[in-house]
Amino acid sequence: MTRYKLILEYDGTDLIGWQENRQGPSVQSILRDAIFSFCGARPNIVAAGRTDAGVHASGMVAHFDLKSDIDANTVMRAMNFYLTDKPVSVLSCVVVGDDFNARFSCTMRHYRYVCINRSAQPVLDKNRAWWVPRKLNMRRMLDASQKLIGYHDFTSFRATQCQAKSPLRTLNYVKITRSGDLVFFDFGARSFLHHQVRNMVGTLVEIGLGKPYDIDEIFAAHRRSAAGPTAPACGLYFISADYATDD
Repeated sequence: MTRYKLILEYDGTDLIGWQENRQGPSVQSILRDAIFSFCGARPNIVAAGRTDAGVHASGMVAHFDLKSDIDANTVMRAMNFYLTDKPVSVLSCVVVGDDFNARFSCTMRHYRYVCINRSAQPVLDKNRAWWVPRKLNMRRMLDASQKLIGYHDFTSFRATQCQAKSPLRTLNYVKITRSGDLVFFDFGARSFLHHQVRNMVGTLVEIGLGKPYDIDEIFAAHRRSAAGPTAPACGLYFISADYATDD
C-alpha cells in the first residue's frame, strides 16, 4: 500500500464542496473519478479541510492510498490528464509514510477571504470575491479583528448546524490588508468551526460599514444571531496547511 500526498487547486463555483454525495459534483468525487480512469481504483481521499459549496482552494492538502506502487509524478500527470476539463488541478504529488494524515496530522490551516470594495460590480472576478460596493473603514475592521485572536468560545461565529463537539477554538492570527480595490482577510488556526471564517468576515465587514457590532459583546452572547451575516462562499479560499514534518 502506497500513500500519496496531494496539493490541489480548485474553483468551487459549480461544486457542492469537498465532500462526495449524490447532490452534484464535488472535489472528492472528481478526484476519485480521475484516479479510477487511470488505475481502476476508487480510494477514499482525505482532505485537510472540507470546504463548502462555492469555496475555492489554492493549496488544499489531501491524501489517498493505492495498493499498487506507482511513481508519484506518474500519478500526478495521469490525474491531471483526466482533470483537463474539470475545475480541479493537482499541483504536486509525493509519496508519504502511512502515519501522514492530511486531516489529523495538520497543525495549522490558513484561509483567505477576498472582497472587492468598489462601486462598480466585478466582472472578471465574479464568483471569486465578495462585492462590497460601499467604502470599508480599514481601521475599524483592524481594531475589531484583533479581539478575535486567541482562545475563545466561538458559538456566535459558528453555523447553527455546526456538528463540532466544542465551540472552543484558538485563532492564531487575523490579518486584513488592502491592495487597490481588493481587501484581504487572512486567518490561521489549527481548526475552524463550520462557517467560522465566513461569519467573522461578515461581522468585520459590517463593522467596516459602520455597524455598531462589539466583538466582546458578541462572544459573551453565545448565540449566532448576535454576530453579523455569513459572508458569501465565493470569496473564501483554502490557502495552505502546515504539518509538523514540513521542512
